[in-house]
Amino acid sequence: MTSTLTPAAPTAPAGVPAAPGTRAPRTAPAWVWALPPVAVLGLVFLYPLALVVQESLEPGAYARVFASASFRDALVTTVWLAVASTAGCLVLGFVLALVIAFVPFPGAKAVAKFIDVFLSFPSFLVTLALLFLYGTVGMANGLWTGVTGAATGPFQFLTTPWGVLLAEITYFTPFVMRPLLAAFSQLDTAQLEVASSLGARPARIVRQVILPEALPALAAGGSLVLVLCLNEFGIVLFTGAKGVTTLPTLVYGKAILESDYAAACVVAVVNVALSVGLYTLYRGVSRRAGA
Repeated sequence: MTSTLTPAAPTAPAGVPAAPGTRAPRTAPAWVWALPPVAVLGLVFLYPLALVVQESLEPGAYARVFASASFRDALVTTVWLAVASTAGCLVLGFVLALVIAFVPFPGAKAVAKFIDVFLSFPSFLVTLALLFLYGTVGMANGLWTGVTGAATGPFQFLTTPWGVLLAEITYFTPFVMRPLLAAFSQLDTAQLEVASSLGARPARIVRQVILPEALPALAAGGSLVLVLCLNEFGIVLFTGAKGVTTLPTLVYGKAILESDYAAACVVAVVNVALSVGLYTLYRGVSRRAGA
């Protein structure tokens, strides 16, 4: 029994039009492949955001919220806490990353790996640790009252804006250190050796060699910390700082405690606009600085 083999039709080379009578393989348009992710994004994010914006458009809601002193105080507190926390994280994160990357000491690699683990911690966990240390009935106040016999200890700052600032800097500094350590690991150590051999002091090496290479990482970490601080809720709540009201806590108060959903949505829209606006400004300044 013989069988005949049918030769496969030759394929046209790239760039050569197909021969008449042959069908080109059908490919779906690019917009078809974009539909599923756009649909998921619209359902999960854009639709709830549209509902919030729609609720905030209740007649007189914006005028009523903008005229309230609580909103103005929360806006100022949110901005200065976010900016101050970002500045503190940049300075502290840069110094700590320098020490870990360029100062040899036992356990440096373990500390660098711990930073990766620290990034997965919830913010309230760090706040609780600070409460155990410096809270009204924390270890520091307990030692003070035990030694001096005083009724109360001197450490009462955690329930103030400075306590919130300390907690945010403590928690968000590793978000700056992680990109800095990655940037320092790619730095050519020959540049440091040449600068040192030419008599440059460590401060000058940091300023003229290391800092220019670290600017993109500082911009990335700083912009992330700025946005996170603007929207931080757990730290303010767990410190028990009753006199500190930020925009996220004001949204919680208006929606949950007062059942004023229109006002809560107005504050939420302002918070989103503020986050996007400050992030855009920060990135623009960083880009002009060469980052």
